[in-house]
Amino acid sequence: MRAYASEREAIDDAARLAEGMTYKNALAGLPFGGGKAVIIEPARIADRRELFKAFGREVARLKGLYVTAEDVGTTPEDMRAVHSVTSYVSGIPREGAFGGDPARFTALGVYLGIETAVRSILKRNSLIGVNVAVQGVGAVGSRLCSLLAKAGCELWISDADPVRAASARDRWNAHVVSTTKLLEMPVDVLAPAATGGLLNASTIRELKTKIIAGAANNQLATLEDGDFLHARGIWYLPDFLVNAGGIISVAHEYLGTGSEERVTREVERIADRVERLISFVRQYDIAPVRLALSWAENLLARQ
Repeated sequence: MRAYASEREAIDDAARLAEGMTYKNALAGLPFGGGKAVIIEPARIADRRELFKAFGREVARLKGLYVTAEDVGTTPEDMRAVHSVTSYVSGIPREGAFGGDPARFTALGVYLGIETAVRSILKRNSLIGVNVAVQGVGAVGSRLCSLLAKAGCELWISDADPVRAASARDRWNAHVVSTTKLLEMPVDVLAPAATGGLLNASTIRELKTKIIAGAANNQLATLEDGDFLHARGIWYLPDFLVNAGGIISVAHEYLGTGSEERVTREVERIADRVERLISFVRQYDIAPVRLALSWAENLLARQ
């Protein structure tokens, strides 16, 4: 849920997000297709619970063709409201059972992707002293920062919310800069963790990072921007590959097959897929996003 400029923009975003979810589920080996819902955030929400109950009724009308869960702008409590009118929802805290906010698993998957890329591409055996720029320190970005800081990374962060930015500075001794400045920093890793479309022809020209691996969906404005990154020698690890931890969590919750241990093991396999993609890129010298898309499409064709 966010404040889209128009209904057309919301529809386009939903379509792009649904496409990304399809590829994400395929690479993660999940028994789901792919879909996404967006809500155009009203200027004033009179009753948030009633808003999400209304959304839940629309989900219910699809009779299981679509299962929803929280993402940018929504919370586990919002999913409780959805759950009050439909069972086609996941990401809900459950007494005595696995479930709830999947942000910790999304962050873990991105962290493992970064760790793998640093080892394989930069030939560094640890993350100590690695410079990471994180754009957005919300639910996932803050958890990612915690993991990176614990591993010894030097953090540079930007966030539209000055309170969150100040908190990040104090918690992890992070350097707070504007997003424009962040994209120009000579860092080892850039981790976009806010909304999509950050990487476009204009911003890519200014990048001085070596690796891009983040939690945001649809980081590329266009597929061709992935080619531009490759031509510039910047390793872009596609979002639908590295940020799959959240969907792995909510999928297992929904299916009733989840536990902290099982989901953690599944998320850890993201590192293996990142290693495999890096190997593909070195073998074929094709942009990582092109190879990842081909990989996902081959899996979908076999299904």
